[in-house]
Amino acid sequence: MKETSSRERGDGAGAQSDERASLEALVEKVVGAAYEVSNVLGAGFLEKVYERALIEELHMRGLQARAQVPYPVGYKGKHIGMYSADMVVEDRLLVEIKCVKGFSNEHLAQCINYLKASGVHLALFTNFRRPKVEWRRVVHNL
Repeated sequence: MKETSSRERGDGAGAQSDERASLEALVEKVVGAAYEVSNVLGAGFLEKVYERALIEELHMRGLQARAQVPYPVGYKGKHIGMYSADMVVEDRLLVEIKCVKGFSNEHLAQCINYLKASGVHLALFTNFRRPKVEWRRVVHNL
């Protein structure tokens, strides 16, 4: 019996799998850039310094990245304000930059809300406070 791929069946799972693989490759590139920023700058700067350095590093690596990207926030169909993502890479990955002792449940909840507001499905939560950058992947509806 021949196995058929999801692409051959036409059920869309192949395209979804391709998108996940593409996002994972993008995450790897951004994590590599974050390590480079961490290695060059070390710990101890404010978040804005790491944001600017990471934007520069991503541009040097040929990736499109924007800082402080605004997204509307709604409540029961009404626009109630705006939220700005620290960074958006290739219009597909949110990058949140922190300089904190460690990741907390509040940071995770905040990141999930940012994903909901933006409509993006994947975020990379980075922490530059320690000598070696820490990071976590946060997924919503992927």
